[in-house]
Amino acid sequence: MDGEEPTVWSDRLVWMKSRRSNPNGNCVELAELPTGDIAVRNSRYPEGPILVYTRAEVEAFVGGAKDGDFDHMLV
Repeated sequence: MDGEEPTVWSDRLVWMKSRRSNPNGNCVELAELPTGDIAVRNSRYPEGPILVYTRAEVEAFVGGAKDGDFDHMLV
């Protein structure tokens, strides 16, 4: 998988989404890569672009979400 574009190997990943996700598919999906990085895609467009983040980046984002850093965007 190393060196390949994420879309080439996306069908080999185990994608998961939040239990809170919308039944209409309005959510993001995440998959752990063999490198430990985290791939993220839009569940409505699984063939679309995939973003890849380090574990530290995802941990910082999730921590910020838990702390309410983004709550003002939902009001």
